[in-house]
Amino acid sequence: MFTERTSVGLDVHARSVAAAAIDGVTGELFQTKLTPSYDDVRSWLAKLPGPVAVAYEAGPTGFGLYRHLSESGIRCEVVAPSKLQKPAGDRVKTDAKDAIHLARLLRLDEVTAVSIPTVDQEAARDLVRAREDCRGDLMRARHRLSKLLLRHGIVYYGGNAWTGKHDMWLRNEALPQLGMRATRLTFDSDYEATLATKSRRDRIDVAIEEMAADSEFTPLVHRLGCLRGVGTLTGFALAVEVGDWHRFTGNTIGSFVGLVPSEHSSGQSRSQGSITKTGNGHARRLLVEAAWHHRTRYRVGKTMRDRWDLAPAAARIRGDEGNHRLHQRWVKFIDRRKRSTVANVAIARELAGWCWSLAVMED
Repeated sequence: MFTERTSVGLDVHARSVAAAAIDGVTGELFQTKLTPSYDDVRSWLAKLPGPVAVAYEAGPTGFGLYRHLSESGIRCEVVAPSKLQKPAGDRVKTDAKDAIHLARLLRLDEVTAVSIPTVDQEAARDLVRAREDCRGDLMRARHRLSKLLLRHGIVYYGGNAWTGKHDMWLRNEALPQLGMRATRLTFDSDYEATLATKSRRDRIDVAIEEMAADSEFTPLVHRLGCLRGVGTLTGFALAVEVGDWHRFTGNTIGSFVGLVPSEHSSGQSRSQGSITKTGNGHARRLLVEAAWHHRTRYRVGKTMRDRWDLAPAAARIRGDEGNHRLHQRWVKFIDRRKRSTVANVAIARELAGWCWSLAVMED
């Protein structure tokens, strides 16, 4: 329940902040335009009838303003933009109107706040997302190089691409087949970009593995590693992307990562569609990739045993149960001739629930 006297909505941008405040006693509306300086925002809030509560939308400006106001003793809420209630007939959008709308929703206590990470958690999340960006850059660099060769009729038939053998083929066989000097220069540029991006990805992988081995996330990463397909990189990424796992249950974690079916039902009719794909896309991709590992027959090999040795006994038992259950689900989908991509998403949704059960488990 909203208890402060004044509710404040801030529409925060890189170079300006549109502010609106509503006095709950007099009903007076205060509006102004501020600089993005934290001190400037706080000094304006100090002039308002107190106590004051503030809300602004989560976005690229981060959580610095939230931390600054919280340290000053001002309650601040960082609101999920996708959860804001907006009138369907409103066709005029301005920064000032957005600020007033936020202030009113905060007064009615109709805002959904996001989970605020600590400074260390945010730094770890930045590293994980830098690795994700690097993965995408490497994929695009490799595609540019391979498609350059394909346009000249040069195709690799020696097995899997982007291995040591493939690299030797690129330098010793593919390059000499390119006749024009300009084409060779293009090849050199794309090849150099591929090597540089791969080297950058490898450096980030080493940094993540070091952090996963000695940080606040280490026990959680070890517990998540009891499931097939969830190695160090995947477990660490899930840990930092989800943050506070206690916000969810085994059923709601699937909604957070957008792995539940969309639905449009009314009256006696019920219509379900494809998955919502809302929430954290990075965590969703990791879960979908990990789910494919449960399709093959479940055997406890050396890699799994090495990961189990790092986890407590209760986590090992839970992980083994999850691995058996998820493989059995795959078998049932195959027997029903379910399309593999659809079946894998269903497995990923259940895998999210098993990850949650391991994450909230006490060490």
